[in-house]
Amino acid sequence: MSSTLSTELREGTKKAHTMAENMGFVRCFLRGVVEKNSYRKLVANFYFAYAAMEEELERHKHHPVVSKIYFPELHRKASLESDLAYYYGPNWQEQISMTPGGRAYRDRIHEVANTQPELLVSHSYTRYIGDLSGGQILKGIAQRAMNLADGEGTAFYEFPEIPDEKGFKAKYRESMDAAPVDDAMIAQIVEEANAAFGMNMEMFKELEGNLIKAIGQMLFNTLTSRRRRGSTELATAE
Repeated sequence: MSSTLSTELREGTKKAHTMAENMGFVRCFLRGVVEKNSYRKLVANFYFAYAAMEEELERHKHHPVVSKIYFPELHRKASLESDLAYYYGPNWQEQISMTPGGRAYRDRIHEVANTQPELLVSHSYTRYIGDLSGGQILKGIAQRAMNLADGEGTAFYEFPEIPDEKGFKAKYRESMDAAPVDDAMIAQIVEEANAAFGMNMEMFKELEGNLIKAIGQMLFNTLTSRRRRGSTELATAE
């Protein structure tokens, strides 16, 4: 009997997930060191990536495979717009730009949507399931580290239409497993998910320079000296 798509994705991306959580920027974040300028650049990158992904998911929502992971309640574009307005002010659209890694990520999402829409599953799974799994943990860290009042600059982590996150993740995986894909396509989806993790890691790497400038090389080295299995990875497995 063939493995399910959700099982293959979970097992096939474990290594990439661990590697992503051991990026210096992420490790500093998980240890409560968040520098606002670096963080808002990440939010800007995410805005362009999610806007692309949600545009393509909408365009392909009747596709036999994409339709199985089309859940508008997951969409993050509006919440990212709210956060960007907080960090940059009302003229945020004139101030934000993509890093090279952010541009590559956005372009890849459009590319797969135009050539092989099934691979949008990889990008949806990589981002949304991670967002749901670690959202509340990361929201609390961001609030403490940047001294944010509740509801300020953390809309990205809020899913008001999904009160039962664990139940929703089960529903998402069940629906995804009903997609009409064969073993060869599953392998391609897993490969693309690993590539998506790699593109996220490139964005984190680009932001490390700004963070080091803000906190100092010595503190950065101390915070990132030991490899770890992160709390959000553990949560994703639930």
